[in-house]
Amino acid sequence: MEKKENNVISRRGFITKSAVTGAGLTFGVSGLLASCESGKAQKEKSAAIIAADSENNKESNAFEIRKLGDLEVTKLGFGCMNIAWAYGPATEEKRAVDLIRSAYDQGVRFFDTAEVYGPFYSEEMVGKALKPFRDDVVIATKFGFEVDPKTQERRGFNSRPEYIRENVERMLKRLQTDHIDLLYQHRVDPNVPIEDVAGTVGELVKEGKVKRFGLSAAGGATIRRAHGEFSVTAVQNEYSFWTRDPEHEVLPVCEELEIGFVPWSPLGMGYLSGEIGPGFPFRENDLRVSASFPRFTDEAITGNRPIVNILQKMAHKKNATAAQIDLAWLLAKKPFIVPIPGTSNPVHLTENLGAVNVKLTADDMQELETEFAKVKVIGNRAPESIASAHDIGVNIGSSSEGTSGKSPLREL
Repeated sequence: MEKKENNVISRRGFITKSAVTGAGLTFGVSGLLASCESGKAQKEKSAAIIAADSENNKESNAFEIRKLGDLEVTKLGFGCMNIAWAYGPATEEKRAVDLIRSAYDQGVRFFDTAEVYGPFYSEEMVGKALKPFRDDVVIATKFGFEVDPKTQERRGFNSRPEYIRENVERMLKRLQTDHIDLLYQHRVDPNVPIEDVAGTVGELVKEGKVKRFGLSAAGGATIRRAHGEFSVTAVQNEYSFWTRDPEHEVLPVCEELEIGFVPWSPLGMGYLSGEIGPGFPFRENDLRVSASFPRFTDEAITGNRPIVNILQKMAHKKNATAAQIDLAWLLAKKPFIVPIPGTSNPVHLTENLGAVNVKLTADDMQELETEFAKVKVIGNRAPESIASAHDIGVNIGSSSEGTSGKSPLREL
């Protein structure tokens, strides 16, 4: 029997009904028919949402355009990390390529990857999948870690100018392209002045190998310094309904400087979908458990359920899912925000993209904020070993005001 949660469709229910109805999806989910005994009303509601999302997503022109700086992208992108690592084994090549192309078929024109995803595998899959449509898409990737091209060993940060140039040449080959639309520094290098990084990317822009420059896990001071050297198009930091860190410093700086903002982990590493509960079967090598993310302990998984309940209450009102409400909330926060939800599951993909059809009013947004203010988030968003690598001003409770950020000052 399918479990009901306040008469709201859970993500698991969404997947089940997707497999049964077909609903025009590019992929099917096998082996779920036996679990489909449920109430007639629940079935009809699930089928209606899936059918609407599938049909709307197939109409590429229905995807509105947003601007990251002066770069036009679809209002939702597709994050390509999950196909390579993080929540389990890498997705098999054909399925990875098909998934990326399914995102394209459903209207996505903005794809995010990085050399360290795999490493290399995500970039390779993005390159292979999007080669036939290269002129019709925006591809973003990231440098910043030293990764041995032969052994794939990761050796810490490296944003030295000569290494950036070497990296870009390898990225172009993996992505099967002659230019990178948006090149991010993945993490601030504490040994290289950000002005040197920005200047090097600026030179690559002049050469035509890169079109625009971005920063990831960067605080306000670093953003200002980089932007003063070469125009920053977008900043990519973690942001979601339960992770509000950017609201204090980074979002105001982006708005002031007319820089776009791209939230990573917009679904709270999957928790905000409502699927993860006590006893959830995390796969082997799942980063959330293997790296000891504080919000994925048994205590936090149970204790943070009221946050999901807030999203599900609004989902019931909007005939949507909790995941869609979370993404719609991000889209409604600022017009320069472009979430990049990622997944290795084709049905989750369609569900996520359906968020563009969910419209939250000012009253809806106020209701969500009022309810969120009543709850306490249990656990930091990342373990200290990971959060410590993020720039000053990125984590809640820290500010880069009066500092130069983690990047050293350039010697005069």
